[in-house]
Amino acid sequence: MADLSNPKVQKILQSKQLAYLATLGNNGEPQNSPMWFLWDGEYLKFTHTTKRQKFRNIQRDPRVAIAITDPDNLYTQAEFRGIVDHVEEDPNGEFFDTLAKHYDSTIRYPGDERVILYVKPQHIVGQGL
Repeated sequence: MADLSNPKVQKILQSKQLAYLATLGNNGEPQNSPMWFLWDGEYLKFTHTTKRQKFRNIQRDPRVAIAITDPDNLYTQAEFRGIVDHVEEDPNGEFFDTLAKHYDSTIRYPGDERVILYVKPQHIVGQGL
């Protein structure tokens, strides 16, 4: 098992790779989506609309798994398992815009109801770490 102090894990967490966030559906089926993220040193942070299935999944069961590859070696990857520790409202989409800038995107807040998901990694596994 890897840990957060591992330099390869830190490289992945500081990257601009997409994170694949998996949640659990009503019947236990996984739902996986590529998403923008930021690492703040304690939490993996995501933005999400409150109108989609993934948000309903998290409200029902906060357990998640997140897979991210190394930007320089796609065969090195980390999977972070944990929970959505808390959800913060983001009524003006400020975090969406922060992520868009981080990912060098020209897309800006589209005006939908958004929240910030704070995921606390509890277990890290991977390949090439």
